[in-house]
Amino acid sequence: MKFVDEATIDVRAGDGGNGAVSFRREKYIPLGGPDGGDGGDGGSVWMVADSGLNTLADFRFERRFKAQRGENGRGRNCTGKAGEDCIIKVPVGTLVYKVSDTRQGEGGSPRGCPGAEGALGREEDTEELMGDLVEDGQRLLVARGGFHGLGNLRYKSSTNRAPRESKPGTPGEHRALRLELKLLADIGLLGKPNAGKSTLIRSISSAKPKVADYPFTTLYPNLGVVRVEAHRSFVVADIPGLIEGAAEGAGLGVQFLKHLSRTGLLLHLVDVAPLDGSDPVEDVKTIAHELEKFSAELGERERWLVLNKIDMVPDDEREVLCRDIVERLDWQGPVFQISALAKLGTRELVFAIMDVIEARRQAAKEDAETVEPDE
Repeated sequence: MKFVDEATIDVRAGDGGNGAVSFRREKYIPLGGPDGGDGGDGGSVWMVADSGLNTLADFRFERRFKAQRGENGRGRNCTGKAGEDCIIKVPVGTLVYKVSDTRQGEGGSPRGCPGAEGALGREEDTEELMGDLVEDGQRLLVARGGFHGLGNLRYKSSTNRAPRESKPGTPGEHRALRLELKLLADIGLLGKPNAGKSTLIRSISSAKPKVADYPFTTLYPNLGVVRVEAHRSFVVADIPGLIEGAAEGAGLGVQFLKHLSRTGLLLHLVDVAPLDGSDPVEDVKTIAHELEKFSAELGERERWLVLNKIDMVPDDEREVLCRDIVERLDWQGPVFQISALAKLGTRELVFAIMDVIEARRQAAKEDAETVEPDE
């Protein structure tokens, strides 16, 4: 399935039902008085995070979502039935932005959605972040249903025994939304095309991304769950290769750089023996520069240097070459020498990652336990 990480949809909450104008008319009961009931509330539109989804592909085909309208009130003080809510399931990690907003009845669509031409009512262009769905089952109200109208029974008073007025239901909210998916992963893989990222994720997890001997083999991110031992696992994200100018739109990486912002640790894969004769040190500096241009915070994220494809270098030259790369980079963080294809050094890398992730999880748990008593 094609990976889709952005979509624009049109959501409309149900209008509230109108109040009824009715009078009680029964034999032997003179002056029965008003008995018009209220309408029902309109249904609302909710978004729910579902861990079983991993793309926004379904929204390429279905872009309009509408909750049910509330029923009108009836005589004998019968209240109209409330409209059913509309539930939209989205992947965990989805951000919801409000593109445009309008309150109107039937007809027209907010700008930014299919069929927006000829929209009626007042519209407001905005890019407001409505919510970030980061936990499975998390709910977000994106369009509130209209309030029910009032029947004429509500207007009965000592001076107005036979009111003939009622109140219509209010229209539900109607807006265009932009959905943006940022993958949730513990580890993010980055590097130049053909650095071996897809091979590594195949080697350490059950994910099976495409692998080939040409650049830009990976066209969309892949997630893999790495099971170290029983009850010890983490999630790794394989991001399409980055090239110089990626932060300005060159290559394929620019639209996926945002996925790295949710990862706690970055593994910078480097081909120690590139076939094109490029310098591995310059390759590392190029990617680091693109990260900083895209986001200063991302540029400062903890990165580990992973020197890949060491099996392509003779044993007697391997250590010298790796040491030369580290010294020229003046690299201060952890360094690992691996061959993703031959699975050399991958076990040590996986266990080191797991130890760091567990330490961070334990620290986060202790911080949460410290804050709760204070509150």
